[in-house]
Amino acid sequence: MDASQPAPATSVSVEHVTELNRLDLDDLCDATDAAIVDGNGFGWLTPQPRDQMERYWKGVLLVPERLLWIGRLDGSVAASAQLQLPPRFNEAQAHCPQLTTHFVAPWARGHGLAAGLLEAVEEYCGQQGYTHLRLDVRCTQARAIEVYEDHGFTRWGELPSYAKIDGKLVTGYFYVKDLTAG
Repeated sequence: MDASQPAPATSVSVEHVTELNRLDLDDLCDATDAAIVDGNGFGWLTPQPRDQMERYWKGVLLVPERLLWIGRLDGSVAASAQLQLPPRFNEAQAHCPQLTTHFVAPWARGHGLAAGLLEAVEEYCGQQGYTHLRLDVRCTQARAIEVYEDHGFTRWGELPSYAKIDGKLVTGYFYVKDLTAG
């Protein structure tokens, strides 16, 4: 591309999904694999066999207490976030769902997908009357921590034995956001 030519426009979108077509499932699996290899695989340390990864994502859509948002970059699925709703029979914690499996594939970072997913999940939570949102993250995920803190999440605790990576214990941080605060 000639230096005098403007850079191609980038299209970014976020959507709550209840089904995935074949192309979106393939993109989501590819993005997940890339995030895992980059060290941000929300629990997985190595990419999983493709059939297992596909079953995982299809299974997410079958669980009534799990909601899935995807982020697209130029039409391709490049990011996700899940909302784990509070247990139906736990009145004391019915106000506070948990954000989980929030990631952006390395090749799609820097376009606002992480923030867009957070905002979409928070908007949904507000519409449903939830007052707080919880999440947890490994201490090694510095960029994710920065995004959460920039979006008003407060770290309330740490667990030194949160995860084990390459035989070493890794600390986990626990966050909450008051969705009713201005």
